[in-house]
Amino acid sequence: MKPTLFLLAATVLMSASSVSALAAPATAPDAARHPHVVKAPFGAERSDDYYWLRDDKREKPEMLAYLQAENAYADAAMAPLQPLQEKLYAEIVGRIKQDDASVPYRLRGWWYYTRFETGKDYPIHARRQGSMEAPEQVLLNVNELAEGKGYYNVGDLEISQDNRILAYAEDEVGRRQYVIRFKNLETGEIYPDTIAGVSPNLVWADDNKTLFYVENDPETLLTVRVKKHVLGTPAEQDELVYEERDDSFYMGIRRSRDDRFICIGVESTVSSEMRCTPAAAPGEFTVLAPRERDVEYDADHLDGRWVIRTNAGARNFKIVTAPSDATSRAQWTDWLPHDEDVYIEGFELFDGFTAVSERSQGLERIRLIKADGAQEYVKADEPAYSMGLDVNSEHDTPWLRYSYTSLTTPATTYELNTQTGERRLMKQQPVIGYDASQYTTERVWVEARDGVKVPVSLVYRNGFRKDGTAALLQYGYGSYGASMDPGFSGPVVSLLDRGMVYAIAHIRGGQEMGRAWYDDGKLLKKQNTFNDFVDVTAALVKQGYAAPDRVAAMGGSAGGLLMGAVVNMAPQQYRVIVSQVPFVDVVTTMLDPTIPLTTNEYDEWGNPEKREYYEYMLGYSPYDNLKPHDYPAMFVGTGLWDSQVQYWEPAKYVARLRDVNTGSLPVLFRTNMEAGHGGKSGRFRRYREMSEYYAFVLDQLGVGQTR
Repeated sequence: MKPTLFLLAATVLMSASSVSALAAPATAPDAARHPHVVKAPFGAERSDDYYWLRDDKREKPEMLAYLQAENAYADAAMAPLQPLQEKLYAEIVGRIKQDDASVPYRLRGWWYYTRFETGKDYPIHARRQGSMEAPEQVLLNVNELAEGKGYYNVGDLEISQDNRILAYAEDEVGRRQYVIRFKNLETGEIYPDTIAGVSPNLVWADDNKTLFYVENDPETLLTVRVKKHVLGTPAEQDELVYEERDDSFYMGIRRSRDDRFICIGVESTVSSEMRCTPAAAPGEFTVLAPRERDVEYDADHLDGRWVIRTNAGARNFKIVTAPSDATSRAQWTDWLPHDEDVYIEGFELFDGFTAVSERSQGLERIRLIKADGAQEYVKADEPAYSMGLDVNSEHDTPWLRYSYTSLTTPATTYELNTQTGERRLMKQQPVIGYDASQYTTERVWVEARDGVKVPVSLVYRNGFRKDGTAALLQYGYGSYGASMDPGFSGPVVSLLDRGMVYAIAHIRGGQEMGRAWYDDGKLLKKQNTFNDFVDVTAALVKQGYAAPDRVAAMGGSAGGLLMGAVVNMAPQQYRVIVSQVPFVDVVTTMLDPTIPLTTNEYDEWGNPEKREYYEYMLGYSPYDNLKPHDYPAMFVGTGLWDSQVQYWEPAKYVARLRDVNTGSLPVLFRTNMEAGHGGKSGRFRRYREMSEYYAFVLDQLGVGQTR
């Protein structure tokens, strides 16, 4: 379709107002086909007629016209559901305490917190000196900074060691290319110093005038260089501190727990390395232990020693210690040994104890190791929950702050006195009109096709009957070792109150069951991720949690890959799919090292320049495996400025899906023209997007009003 026809279609569709969502406008946008061959280095070729939709500059008229036509088509299809969208939005926002604030934490004599004002989209970052009764000092009012902007995000805030100067990183596009600015907190002056093209990761030196930051490659957006900026000097004169030349590594900087060191950490999927320098007099960065393939580690410093989490000879990780001047693994001494049944996720150092974050049987827990060697666990009260270390800004305290939530318990912050056992409730997320006693959470195990048992977390409103008639929304992710723990979601309550069941499938590729769970769902075992999700769906239907024709599935990013793969494998098992910012053109993307994230992820997906990985990835890549099917109803979303999954992947996917789909159910494609991977900025705007695809799901599943 020519650009003029795209624009005409957009005009016509935007004027439509009486189209049922069950029977979308008769003429869906029809992307033009331009023959293009994608070649692999070893000679393999694939035809991609929609490759032309890629435009790195986001300005090609024909491409923009197609996206606008799809948005107009979605507007027309969703028009009859506008009242439901508004009702859902009102419900979701109505549960939010609008003048809310975070739990304050103390750092160098000041109490820091973030608060919201009624009706405002963005936070106010503030502090008080000495106590919370002292006068408030506003660090940043993000509402003022975001005024008039389609997108705005503050990614990092760091205050100099003398508490006087604020450095912050802002993004006005959504592409995760930040600009650093500086503010004098005593006078309110915004300094003229600006540093562009960076990641949101900032560290001050002890001199209160030198800031270390991470510079991105402008094309790939990889974190490639650490530089240091001295206030009052031009950014183009900033000194290069370190450059990472291996493009399979990510990079970050931070201070050690005791503030003695500034450390640069680099890590790939299978390897990591740290180098540190004294914060009081930064100079040469000394490597703690040289990188080795298949050896990962991260370290922190307190009480004259390094404490290090590593997988060296320990698949589920162990904790070792090393002297302050350590430069190799030969100086490491085992402290907390490896356990095949326990995965160590992280730790926090205190003067009198260490808190270790672990996983066992798919559930999180916190182990306390006292100075005398005694050990105990922080208690949990529910069968399926999420527990983790919270903000613990000071190490010279017996109090541990941790977070707790479940599918029925709103996010809760506790403080536990590790000496007396006293527990203090600091805050539970207010959820207006919500009564946790009206809902039930379960944890069940499903046997996958290869005999492996997969944990599933479920929640529903009391009164639900497991008789095979209910509607179900099943969520999954299953990549990068990211665990999808059962946490409370205010928006999900709107589904539960309408009689739906919500399930999280803890499939392989995540790390819920330990490192082996991750290893068994990546590279040449990636198919396990998709099989697990489909098998969980079949089992939940068989056990009566849902009707076979009332199942919805949802995932985003790598979870969008999951959606694309399972809908190709088993389209008949799903009535409706929600796929947000989906990674669906796996082979083409992974063949292109200029695309952000590609080179970093060869050890996650494989390098398709090698025939074995090329053929395996081609076997599940959603875009490449679309074929004539009666596909479910689908809602696909993306952001034009997405830096992680480029907008053209879902655009191409939908264009090809329209060619092969033999079914009559609606397929909608929504592009947010002012956002990136995380969607719109602001705490309320994203609920507009959510209300739209929730309304789509409810309509397709035939779900009625709230109880």
